[in-house]
Amino acid sequence: MNRVIAAVALFVAVAASGQGSDPGSDSFAPFEQWKAAVLAGDAAALKGFYRADPPAQVRINSATSDAHADIEFWLKLKPRSIKVDVVRNEPRHGHISFIFRAWIGISNGSTVLVTDDQSWQQVDGQWRLISVERTDAPRLKQPANMKKDLYPADADAHEEITAAEQRAAKAHKRLLLVFGANWCFDCHVLDLAFHGPDLAPILDASYEVVHVDLGPEEEKNADLVKQYEIPLNKGVPALAVAESDGKLVVSQKNGEFEDARALSAEALAEFLNKWKPGKAN
Repeated sequence: MNRVIAAVALFVAVAASGQGSDPGSDSFAPFEQWKAAVLAGDAAALKGFYRADPPAQVRINSATSDAHADIEFWLKLKPRSIKVDVVRNEPRHGHISFIFRAWIGISNGSTVLVTDDQSWQQVDGQWRLISVERTDAPRLKQPANMKKDLYPADADAHEEITAAEQRAAKAHKRLLLVFGANWCFDCHVLDLAFHGPDLAPILDASYEVVHVDLGPEEEKNADLVKQYEIPLNKGVPALAVAESDGKLVVSQKNGEFEDARALSAEALAEFLNKWKPGKAN
């Protein structure tokens, strides 16, 4: 079954279960049930939401963890309230991708901010979390949605790189190639950071930025991926810096920005300053 057919089948199953959602909406019944269990402090109910076999994949603040750690986090908070902004709610590769920002009110009157990326799938007729990627107290601004067309489908990356090389040569800049796709949450986080007051001046002074679209299946612009030595198995967004003549200066090899949501503006600035023109590196 190809992924388009799988996505249609997934939403047919969602609708039939009566627990559905509309793509991009704030409504997804399994998540609401999960949230209710968090607010109730119901450990048994919470545990039941995480797939057991194979175990749900969990990453917390960029580190591999397990469902127990995620459950314990929510139980120990003992939240009085959870205000949620839904960033994404749509099918992807046979599951529901549900990304949200949460402002969690706790007993001492303070608020805890969390960004959570949950993947939901029906397992034996029940909705279960098959993966979770949670970021606590994110330091970069998190997008309210993913509607910005960072990677237009009709853009010609080769032409854009050629034009950027010409501008860079005149302005004595380097190229910053950002490999990613519109479906990539961290690509949107990175874009917000690049337009923020900490990083925009560095980029304006030193780089011509080109977004290189990888497409829905990460198969688009494969020749550029090879040319600029981008290891897609390490995740996206992935960055490469090149001279105005196209010569590669450096490309990331270890998925350094793959979890952009958990990075700081200082870490991004360090990379940009290290590889800007005139640096010995």
